[in-house]
Amino acid sequence: MSDQGLIEADKLSVHFPIGGGLLRRPKMLRAVDEVSLSIPKGSFFGLVGESGSGKTTLGRAMLRATPITSGGVRYSDGEVEYDLVNLPKSELIEYRKRAQLIFQDPYAALSPRMTVRDIIAEPLEVMKITNSRDETDARVREIAEKCRLNLEHLRRFPHAFSGGQRQRISIARALVSSPRFVVADESVAALDVSIQADILNLLKALQQELELTYLFISHDLSVVAHICDHVAVMYLGRLVETAPTRELFTAPRHPYTKALLSAIPSLDPDQRGNAQKLEGEIPSPTNPPSGCKFHTRCPHAIDICKQTEPALDHLGSEHDVACHRWQELAHIP
Repeated sequence: MSDQGLIEADKLSVHFPIGGGLLRRPKMLRAVDEVSLSIPKGSFFGLVGESGSGKTTLGRAMLRATPITSGGVRYSDGEVEYDLVNLPKSELIEYRKRAQLIFQDPYAALSPRMTVRDIIAEPLEVMKITNSRDETDARVREIAEKCRLNLEHLRRFPHAFSGGQRQRISIARALVSSPRFVVADESVAALDVSIQADILNLLKALQQELELTYLFISHDLSVVAHICDHVAVMYLGRLVETAPTRELFTAPRHPYTKALLSAIPSLDPDQRGNAQKLEGEIPSPTNPPSGCKFHTRCPHAIDICKQTEPALDHLGSEHDVACHRWQELAHIP
């Protein structure tokens, strides 16, 4: 894995106005709040957190699929470099060829009125990557084979396939334009466990074969441990910890990360029932708490946690944590 960041976010914020009216100002939903993140070229980068933490919005912002409120996102693959915030429409079309999304739900993501061939070919035709039907068909057959789809499947409609097969179709559609950066948004969450393993192995094989860089968004830490080489933990629109996967799982520093890891199901009877229970629900992003966003649920919160937002401290070895008391709590499991 290269140290060069293929895509980097710098204090990236995505806020959505909600409510409001003639006499009321709309509230701002802070889905992503000043996130700085660098995804190395060739990495399988994991992004985890509870529902409502802003993971999907961050991924979509890095694809320029949602408006960016403030901050910056830079993409550089050695051939081209894009400032995604100020990207003109003509260059945005070119960026779409290099950055793609694999959706979560393989049932809702595919049009029931299109054949598999047409579904996979659509990006080529919309982005005018190929010049003839024969060229399009050749590219569709090539990527279908890489995604373990039979050629006879190309004539069928999505309803004829299982969830795992549909997800392979979605993956083929995302990769047919030869992207460098792929956001996989909960791309195995809707699948059975045995099918999940098959899709994860396929993603890993395609990464090596096609030299892909993934942002893998998930709420399932056991899946992240299996597939990712680096992990970022997100809570209420902010990053609270980032580290190489092995280091994060063996030596987590943030109380929220520890709580998430303790909730991973274990086959060891002695380890069952040891999950750290987080009191309350994740606060509303329209009215986030002051100071550390996690202090309302953290059992170790003190006055400074309620008053001052912690910055990401660099622990070394690519390990960063945003917690005022991480050094004091390092010995606490």
